[in-house]
Amino acid sequence: MNRLGERIKRKREMLSLPLSDLSKKVGISASALSQIENSKAFPSIVTLKSIANSLYTTVGELIGEHESLTKNPLIKAVDIKFVKVNSSGTTLFLLSHHENSKQMEPYILKFVENSDSSEIMLNHPGQEFIYVLEGKLMITLDNSQYILEKGDNFYYNSTIPHTLKNIHTSSAKVLWVVTPPNI
Repeated sequence: MNRLGERIKRKREMLSLPLSDLSKKVGISASALSQIENSKAFPSIVTLKSIANSLYTTVGELIGEHESLTKNPLIKAVDIKFVKVNSSGTTLFLLSHHENSKQMEPYILKFVENSDSSEIMLNHPGQEFIYVLEGKLMITLDNSQYILEKGDNFYYNSTIPHTLKNIHTSSAKVLWVVTPPNI
């Protein structure tokens, strides 16, 4: 919360709004607003909402709700998150932080012999991208089948029925990007 004042001041200055003008809009003294901006005082939720409205933003933005993507965009390999394994043995791993503001969701799918994407890749409004990292897979898109091998990629609308299946005796791994995030 110490950064709240910094965010308010930065937003106010971006709008070229003098401190006295913002304080009048919000209904507090310029001194009180200065103390908030300098982290010497914290506003009530009502005052914070009024500040956000006057700065044409949200309370969430002022409190830094969406900063983890910009402040911590790195996920080390050891920190990749297991999501689930389906009944055929395919494992799903999330490659990003959980964020409400994300516009896409990147995953790694690991397929064992004969496993498929059932219970994982579902029809939904949006688009998907697959990049084959290893192995040989077959994607069925509507009534058409395509063979994908290492280095191949595939881009399609998620509303079209689709299934991905490992058709080789060894394991397979793909990078799978979904938009909008839905899992």
